[in-house]
Amino acid sequence: MKITLYYVYDPMCSWCYGFKKTFDEVKNELSSDIDIVYVAGGLAPHNDEPMAIEMQEKLESIWQQITLYTGTKFNHEYWRVNKPRRSTYLSCQAVIAARLQNKEEQMISAIQEAYYLKAKNPSNEDTLVSCAKEIGLEAVKFKKDLYSQEVLSLFQADLKLKSTLRVQGFPSLVLKYKKEAYPINIDYNNKDNILKQIINLSQNRYF
Repeated sequence: MKITLYYVYDPMCSWCYGFKKTFDEVKNELSSDIDIVYVAGGLAPHNDEPMAIEMQEKLESIWQQITLYTGTKFNHEYWRVNKPRRSTYLSCQAVIAARLQNKEEQMISAIQEAYYLKAKNPSNEDTLVSCAKEIGLEAVKFKKDLYSQEVLSLFQADLKLKSTLRVQGFPSLVLKYKKEAYPINIDYNNKDNILKQIINLSQNRYF
């Protein structure tokens, strides 16, 4: 039986974006015995109300903190040219719709690039459709799937799995074998600290 590494994220989670470089390095060095499963955790439900100025300022300050801590670059023009909403569920559905076309990881990256570098708003359908086209998804199918019962059910399954894994925030890594789940401490700047935990747990398990 294979071991599973769950990555619990939200495509509009800024700390997940700050973790991208290190997590890519982790994935490149993981044993083939370990399956990686992406879990869309859903930061904020659907919401049409404009984000409060105080929240906008808080989130922009978090972007600045992430840059200082990890070196990750953000385009702060986003806060000047958009009408932000605290709404990430549609972007989660977009990633799951891309999963149906076997491009889940590519869609996460496309949404992050649109949001954090191109100052586009992934709470909006048009941004998500543009991302889908950029990574070569079949656009008509994507738009149909985005609101489909299949995608909504898969998203609910991800939300339920997130709760089962008892994660405390995003991003989170959880290593699971059979019925045992082990949280992995996130190190945003050092892949080796993460890999050591995974190796120690996977090679010294008692099942």
